Amino acid sequence: VQLQASGGGLVQAGGSLRLSCAVSGRTGTSYAMGWFRQAPGKGREFVATISWTGGSTLYADSVKGRFTISRDDDKNSIYLQMNSLKFEDTAVYSCAAVQADPIVVVTNPDLYDYWGQGTQVTVSS
Repeated sequence: VQLQASGGGLVQAGGSLRLSCAVSGRTGTSYAMGWFRQAPGKGREFVATISWTGGSTLYADSVKGRFTISRDDDKNSIYLQMNSLKFEDTAVYSCAAVQADPIVVVTNPDLYDYWGQGTQVTVSS
């Protein structure tokens, strides 16, 4: 499985960005997908996760109500819509995939098998 994240950039506080993660190389196995971020000098942080079916999602408390994770299987992609961005959302955002049952979501980054290269999101205050 190969993952390619894109859509990062520079935005003012209060603005919006939409991150995309293109997925290739999958077979008939189901995968849970997630977004994680890492700010300078900090560890990797869970942001959001979505099940293979798309029916289950979970969010970090820090982004709940502002971010939305979704998936489009026709386009083999997942997305992270980020609204009301704050300075503290500044980080490198990465998408990840892990083999899992179709309704399972996974928040622990250590359980993920596949990672994209990351895309920088910078929010100016």
